[in-house]
Amino acid sequence: MSSQFTVWLAAARLRTLPLSVAGIITGNAIAFEGDRFSIDIFILSLITAIAFQIISNFANDYGDGIKGTDNKDRLGPERTLQQGLLTAKALKKGIYITSILAMLLAIALVYVALGKDQLVVSIFFFLLAIAAVWAAIKYTVGLRAFGYSGLGDLFVFLFFGWVSVIGAYYLQSKTIDSTALFLGTAIGLMSVGVLNLNNMRDIDNDKNSKKHTLAVLMGSQKAKRYHYFLIIVSGVFLYLGIGSTWVMKHPFSLLILFPLLFHLYQVNKIKEPKGFDPLLKSLALSTFSISLVLFVIFSIFK
Repeated sequence: MSSQFTVWLAAARLRTLPLSVAGIITGNAIAFEGDRFSIDIFILSLITAIAFQIISNFANDYGDGIKGTDNKDRLGPERTLQQGLLTAKALKKGIYITSILAMLLAIALVYVALGKDQLVVSIFFFLLAIAAVWAAIKYTVGLRAFGYSGLGDLFVFLFFGWVSVIGAYYLQSKTIDSTALFLGTAIGLMSVGVLNLNNMRDIDNDKNSKKHTLAVLMGSQKAKRYHYFLIIVSGVFLYLGIGSTWVMKHPFSLLILFPLLFHLYQVNKIKEPKGFDPLLKSLALSTFSISLVLFVIFSIFK
């Protein structure tokens, strides 16, 4: 494996990819229950979501790097531009190439799922794909990057939650229902929780770099209470998505909430910003694991 390929793998930040597909897995799980499931659509959805996430990772590396937000005071792992492993020009080229590949994948996905008969809906999903690429780049790139003005949480919720879950479910089933909305809200809130952990970890450096995340705007204590809100409410919507009737018949399903409860216990113990860093990975993997459990519940037990 060449050193250059290894560097690009590092820029792609593979550890972020499980979270990017949690919503896709969840949306397909709901479709599986209704016998409206295509493995081709499922695989294309996963690959497309991963492509969008890699765009975001390249863009974050580039945007935070050229703005100076990635510096020696940042507590998270060093990125490739910060380390001098890739130039800003190379990262910019990587963003362009990955964006083109992501759009081609999105077009293929929409065509396989909707064919030629649903032109208006196909156009809508094509516009969603363009919006996803725009959001992935504009999170940190440009003078008005929304990640620098407290809007990152909203966009993460929309794209990792509602767009991912409801969109994946619609492409399989051609319908929308309350289960997709409930579980889309749950996955979206968990994903925002991952972002909030990141922002609480980097709160001091972000403040000094004029990166006005919600954590910076609220302050450490309110950001922590906001985190409790995100995780608790995500658990409520997870329960609603599974369905109270089914939970009453199968109480063991409440074990799906255990990772969230344990996470709250861990967060409560943190006293210093750097303590949030290991919890990012654990919450991201918990969200991914919950999506897999949902797939099992909906495909086998329901």
